[in-house]
Amino acid sequence: MRAFLLCCSLYVCLLRAAANIVELNDMFGEIQSPNFPDSYPSDSEVTWNITVPEGFRIKLYFMHFDLESSYLCEYDYVKVEAEDQVLALFCGRETTDTEQAPGQQVVLSPGPFMALTFRSDFSNEERFTGFDAHYMAVDVDECTEKSDEELACDHYCHNYIGGYYCSCRIGYILHTDNRTCRVECSDNVFTQRTGVITSADFPGPYPKSSDCLYRIELEDGFAITLLFEESFDVEDHPEVSCPYDYIKIKAGQKEFGPYCGEKSPGRIDTQSNSVQILFHSDNSGENGGWRLSYTSTGNPCPGLQPPANGKLDPLQAKYTFKDQVLIICDLGYKVIKDNLEMDTFQIECLKDGTWSNKIPPCKIVDCSTPTELEHGHVTFATRNNLTTYKSQVHYSCQKPYYTLFPNVTGTYTCEAQGVWMHRELGRKLPTCLPVCGKPSHSLPTLVKRIIGGRNAEPGFFPWQALIVVEDTSRVPNDKWFGSGALLSESWVLTAAHVLRSQRRDNTVIPVSREHVTVYLGLHDVRDKAGAVNRTAARVVLHPDFDIQNYNHDIALVQLREPVALGPRVLPVCLPGPEPEGPLPHTLGLVAGWGISNPNVTVDEVLSSGMRTLSDVLQYVKLPVVLHAECKASYESRSGNYSVTENMFCAGYFEGGKDTCLGDSGGAFVIQDPLSRRWVAQGLVSWGGPEECGSKQVVWKAQVLQPAAVQDSQWAPGPEGDLPVDRHAAHGWATVLWGCSPRKQVDRDGRPLPAPAPGVRERPADQRRPPPSR
Repeated sequence: MRAFLLCCSLYVCLLRAAANIVELNDMFGEIQSPNFPDSYPSDSEVTWNITVPEGFRIKLYFMHFDLESSYLCEYDYVKVEAEDQVLALFCGRETTDTEQAPGQQVVLSPGPFMALTFRSDFSNEERFTGFDAHYMAVDVDECTEKSDEELACDHYCHNYIGGYYCSCRIGYILHTDNRTCRVECSDNVFTQRTGVITSADFPGPYPKSSDCLYRIELEDGFAITLLFEESFDVEDHPEVSCPYDYIKIKAGQKEFGPYCGEKSPGRIDTQSNSVQILFHSDNSGENGGWRLSYTSTGNPCPGLQPPANGKLDPLQAKYTFKDQVLIICDLGYKVIKDNLEMDTFQIECLKDGTWSNKIPPCKIVDCSTPTELEHGHVTFATRNNLTTYKSQVHYSCQKPYYTLFPNVTGTYTCEAQGVWMHRELGRKLPTCLPVCGKPSHSLPTLVKRIIGGRNAEPGFFPWQALIVVEDTSRVPNDKWFGSGALLSESWVLTAAHVLRSQRRDNTVIPVSREHVTVYLGLHDVRDKAGAVNRTAARVVLHPDFDIQNYNHDIALVQLREPVALGPRVLPVCLPGPEPEGPLPHTLGLVAGWGISNPNVTVDEVLSSGMRTLSDVLQYVKLPVVLHAECKASYESRSGNYSVTENMFCAGYFEGGKDTCLGDSGGAFVIQDPLSRRWVAQGLVSWGGPEECGSKQVVWKAQVLQPAAVQDSQWAPGPEGDLPVDRHAAHGWATVLWGCSPRKQVDRDGRPLPAPAPGVRERPADQRRPPPSR
């Protein structure tokens, strides 16, 4: 019977215990002792199991606590547990040496579960009221509470309510465990002959959970050598060889490693041109990693000796595969390879230990035969007429008819580039320009007039040209002649009216070039065989030539073939770029084959048939008349004469010295006092209505205005260049087809009254106004 009662009592206790377990799953709540706020019953036991979601913990605190006190809380107590640990054991009303009351204490669970158990013994004589407690779920900040390395983030930790997540730095990848950061380093290929390889983040801790593969791939013929630095730190184990992190090396059929710990592998000669380095790390550890440098060597090639007059770069005692050597010759020498000259030549050591080419020789630079200079000579300053480096040649011109331009020494040196160089002109060659205004026979100081004057000696006026025109379109005459002045080997200057095809209207059309013949070096017209004659390649009239007043009475003839210069054929000089023009009373010379007999009239000459009116070239000295006096004199006469600012007058008041029919286009020349050269200041153009050489007649000259030919409307085009600028010391300039006030010799113009004693000439077509020369 006792046994039965005992069994029944145990069964009742088990049922009561099962019934006094309370499950709490809310995020917060209140827990009170039985019968609170009344006294709690004796012999009572209740457990509250509090569960919140993962990522939270439980916070528990008491608002009221009144239990029977006992030594070490033997009788009545409240016990708080979590994860098989007792977090707190409370009893009594106040804390003593042997018992603890909660007071303001807060109890935190380490995880999402907490159990609170209340127990009372068989008596509650003082009627204690029990307790009133509150709990709540609070977020766990995993990022700041890395108590467990298994849960910590490698790089960055991000907390949120109820959990956290990890992220990695740039260049890293989050492992599948969602906390470890690894690197993607399986495709590192090195192809340079030398280099440096390190673990990621060296010298900082290397990434976890990574398998890095580094490949060194060089050409066949190289052998790679690895050299690890002394700073070496790879996680190891004291008893097992490299179970965690390690380095393994594979070179051809050879394998090296594994390596770990703090001892550097040092130098490894792989004897291979292809090396693979595998570095493995597990998911733990904070080790510094490693660093290595690699070099490569190839098969050696034979030693080299520099060529004569050359050097090698680099010059080494030993050369191996892939070494490159540059052959450089001394200054003034060139590398000769397969008959080609080169500044340098490069050879390379091959993998079989031979050189790609033999060392070529260095040969002295040869500038070859210097270019010939037209109308010039080349003389060698070096013995045996050498044309090699540092040799010299000297250019000179055919004297006395040509001079070097620019006015330099003419010495050229063979330079290292293989070209002849001048210290001032560089590679550009000088030019042999015709010497202008320097007759081979000096003109006498005193001269007589053309009309009533004297014959010119051969060579007095080497620039003088006789221009013969045969034009059936000209009315009434179909053949006439005029004078001109040679400017260069190919150009002759003359008056526009000489080369105008004169029609019944006032149109200005040049005669056809086929109708023009130019005689140079002519002295006596009866002996044309001794002269040079040329046909015309082009006839160019000044674009502003006015047939009404003969303003701009200037023209050019380009010869079909250049003439050779000599004692009787030389050009005249032109004024400087900005000429002052002849000053009043300045004496100048004019030459021509016009009327030379003062008793013969123009009408008588024309009626006897067209011919040159003087067999031998005549010349005269004439003074320049003050422009205002000339202009006033002509304006005082009957008729409509115009003396423009482009004209000046020359002649004597008493007459007797004059130009006349056939002298048109001839140059009015004045000797430059500095250079002693004869300069054409104007062209013979027109005169008054009186007979040649009459009293109170002067003739008009069209003045020349030099300037840049490219700025001119007379641009010559592809058939040839007009005379170009010459050095000022030589008295040359460029002809611009324009006129400068009072600086042209104008012989054909509108009819004007005669101003003062001088000369005149009627136009070839015999129109009375204007008279021409």
